[in-house]
Order: sequence, then C-alpha cells, then structure tokens
Amino acid sequence: MRILVVEDQQKIAEFIRRGLEEHGFRVDVCRTGEDGFERACREPYDAMVLDIMLPGRDGLSVLRELRGRRIATPVILLTARDGLEERVEGLNLGADDYLAKPFFVEELAARLNALLRRASGTPPSQLKVADLTLDLITREVRRGGSKIELTAREFDLLAYLMRSPGRVYTRTQINEHVWDTHFDTGTNVVDVAIARIRKKVDEGAQVKLIETIRGVGYRIRKPGDPS
Repeated sequence: MRILVVEDQQKIAEFIRRGLEEHGFRVDVCRTGEDGFERACREPYDAMVLDIMLPGRDGLSVLRELRGRRIATPVILLTARDGLEERVEGLNLGADDYLAKPFFVEELAARLNALLRRASGTPPSQLKVADLTLDLITREVRRGGSKIELTAREFDLLAYLMRSPGRVYTRTQINEHVWDTHFDTGTNVVDVAIARIRKKVDEGAQVKLIETIRGVGYRIRKPGDPS
C-alpha cells in the first residue's frame, strides 16, 4: 500500500518512513502542509498520515481542503497535544483516525491496515478485479483459478493498476511509482512491461482487462465497463 506521510520533524518523519517500509508499505514524505496537500491532490495514495502541527498550512486546514475537493483518501492525524477539542475537530473534518505522539510504529501500521480493510471491504493483502486476483503477501497472481507467473517489477506494476480499476495512469505516473525514477521519454520500459503483463493476464481470456488509452496511458478495466 502506498502511504503519504506529512511531518515536518525530520527525525519523526524518518522514523515513520523506515518503520512503515519494514511493514511492507511504500512511503512518500512531505515536510510542509502545502507540499502534502499538492501531492495528495496530484497522486493516488491508499492512506495519508498527517501531522496537525505543520509550518505554514497546518494539518487541519489541509484535511479541510482535501475533503472540500472530495478527495476521500483515508487520513490518520498525528497530534502532540492531549486536548480533546482538537481531536474532535479533526474527526469532524473527515479524519478517519488519530494517534498521539509519541507512538509505536507497530500501532500506526495496524491502524493503517484497519483503515484499508474498512475502505476496501476486503483484506488489505488481496486485490481483485473480475476473475483476476493478486495477493500482496504471498505475491501470487491468479486468473480464473490459473496461476500467473510475474517478475517482481511486473507484479508491482499490475498491483498499482489494480488498486484503482477504471483509473487511467500515465506512463510518467507508472514510471515514478513502480520504478521510482523520473520518466525518460527516450525509453519504452513501461510499454514493454505492459505488453508482457497483458500477454500473461489477458491472452486466451474472453474479457480483456488491461487497456491502452491512446495518447494517455493504461488502466485496468472495471468489471462491467463496455469494451
């Protein structure tokens, strides 16, 4: 699962990043509320860990604006205060949970997993689109009961697409998320990987799930979408 952490204190941010990565999350960190807000608007995240006390735009104003724009990414607020009033305000603004500092990263990871279970209605380790299933823990992929062998990079790319069926991802977004590099227009690494996955996933299947959106990018088709 991909998590955005917005925390201005470098030591705390690094503590959270390392701890969540050890629990299998992919983590991006922003140090200001403004940067966190722009990142959350621009990129899809499974959840957000948002400190209330931030320089410039604070966490509550970030949350208020995100919910005002109908961005429903689950949010856990971090607070160093014990006051009930601030926590209640955060929950009323649309936060899904809160955690008081100091905290154990194991508890934060558990709360994130609980949020993701509630948001998806399925175990957070399982992704499913039509008869295609992907297990994030065992890294097993099946279509219609038949096991599909993927390389590590192919698996990460397929999981990225399956998190949001119907959403179109550009080559730049895919490259930055799966390869963790800025897109180089002189390469076709994304197209090659998609072609390999499509052959393994869609070949012989009546319903083709991986779609090319000409001039834009790629997506996994939602069940029931027209061809």
